[in-house]
Amino acid sequence: MTFWLFKSEPDAWSWDDQVARGDKGEEWDGVRNYQARNVMRQMKVGDLGFFYHSQKDKAVVGIVEVIAEAHPDSTTDDDRWECVDIKAVEPMPKPVTLDQVKADPRLSEMALVRQARLSVQPVTEEEWKIVRSLGGLD
Repeated sequence: MTFWLFKSEPDAWSWDDQVARGDKGEEWDGVRNYQARNVMRQMKVGDLGFFYHSQKDKAVVGIVEVIAEAHPDSTTDDDRWECVDIKAVEPMPKPVTLDQVKADPRLSEMALVRQARLSVQPVTEEEWKIVRSLGGLD
């Protein structure tokens, strides 16, 4: 299994919106960055990811699961853009803020710190365990 981080502005698509989709999940559409698209092309069904509220909250607020691998993004006719589908798995008991991530030396190489603007990012297994622990899971 591989781990990821999905960033969303909560005013556009929030954790609550994701949860409301239930097991049907939702396309992670609208990504128009080649690097982020290429990250999604690596995802497999069953992979897990952090759901991160960007802009105001700047915190990991939940866990999602990839339920469909990369396919054409339904929000465009441009065949360069693809997306995956994700569903909510569980909320973080305690949201993990960007400040917490940046303050933890074990996470200094995390893409969230080093490539902050990238909307879809890989997460190492060690980073996954640390952030889950900071959020009150495990």
